[in-house]
Amino acid sequence: MTTYGYFLSCEEHGPRELVRQAKAAERAGFEALWISDHFHPWLDEQGQAPFVWTVIGAIAEATSLPITTAVTCPLVRTHPVIVAQATATTAALTGGRFRLGVGTGEALNEHVIESRWRPAAERLEMLEEAVGLMRELFTGKLVTHRGRHYQVDTARLYTLPDEPAPIYMSGFGDKSIELAGRIADGYVSTGPSAESVEKFRQAGGAGKPTLGGLKACYAADEASARKTVHRLWPTRGIKGEASQILPLPRHFEQLAASVTEDEAVAGTPCGPDPEVHARALREYVDAGFDEVYVSQIGPEQDAFFDFYQRQVLPLVRG
Repeated sequence: MTTYGYFLSCEEHGPRELVRQAKAAERAGFEALWISDHFHPWLDEQGQAPFVWTVIGAIAEATSLPITTAVTCPLVRTHPVIVAQATATTAALTGGRFRLGVGTGEALNEHVIESRWRPAAERLEMLEEAVGLMRELFTGKLVTHRGRHYQVDTARLYTLPDEPAPIYMSGFGDKSIELAGRIADGYVSTGPSAESVEKFRQAGGAGKPTLGGLKACYAADEASARKTVHRLWPTRGIKGEASQILPLPRHFEQLAASVTEDEAVAGTPCGPDPEVHARALREYVDAGFDEVYVSQIGPEQDAFFDFYQRQVLPLVRG
C-alpha cells in the first residue's frame, strides 16, 4: 500500500507556518512528512530558509506523523558529527518517527562555509564516509575517526533513540544511485523514474523503501496556478548542473529570467482538476515508489489540503 505524504517547503514558508501546515496535513489525511533543508532559498521571491532542525522539533510535538529530511547534506555546512547528534536527538524526541534523508548538496547552501565547490565524485566519496561515521556514532560508542575527509576525536553520542534512525539517500545519476543502493536504508528522488528505482534495487536496495516527491499547485483555475509556479519556482525549468554549482539566489534569478511558463510548469499538476493531480501521483506509484510526497506551491495551503482530502487522496487510494 502506497503512503502519501506532504512535502514542507522551507524555501517558501517560515517556521510557524511550516508547523501549521504539518498539522493541517495530518488532519487532511496525509500519512507522513518531508521537509527540505536549506540555508538559502533558490530565489529571493521564495523568501524563507529556517533552520530545519528547530522546525522538526516543533513538528514532532505538533503531529504524530513520520518526518524525513529531503534532504540534508552532511558534508560541509553541517559536519556529519553534528548531523548525527541532531538525528539521534530528533529520533529520540519523535519516538522513532524520524528518517534522515541525505544527499551531496548544492553550492547554494554549502558555499557559506567553504567557497570551493567540490566535484561530484569527491562529494559522493565524502557522503559515503559521512554516512559510515554517523552510523558509528549511532552505536553510542566513543568514536575516533581518521578518514580522508573527516577527522573526529573521541566523540560519543549520549542521547540516543531505542533504534538508530534510518538513513535514506537521494540519487539521480548512476553513480549516486549505486552508492544509495549500497550504503543507504532507502532511496529518495524527485522524479518518477522507474529506471532509477530499478537501478537502486539492483545496486543493493532490493526490499528497501523508495520515496518520491513532487510539487503541485492547486488554485481555482489552471491559469492562475501556472502563474504562481512560474513566479515562485521557475528554477524547475533550469536544466543541467546549474542547480548544483550556482552559489546565490540572484544567480538562479538571472537564469530563471529566460525560463518560459511552459518550461517552469512542465510535470507540475496545476489547477482544480483532481484527476490531473491524481495522475501525477500515480506516475510515482507506477514507477515503483513506496511513498509519494506532494508540496503545494504558493499561499493557498488550506485550499490545497481541503482539495486533496476531499478529491485527490480518495482517487489515488481507490
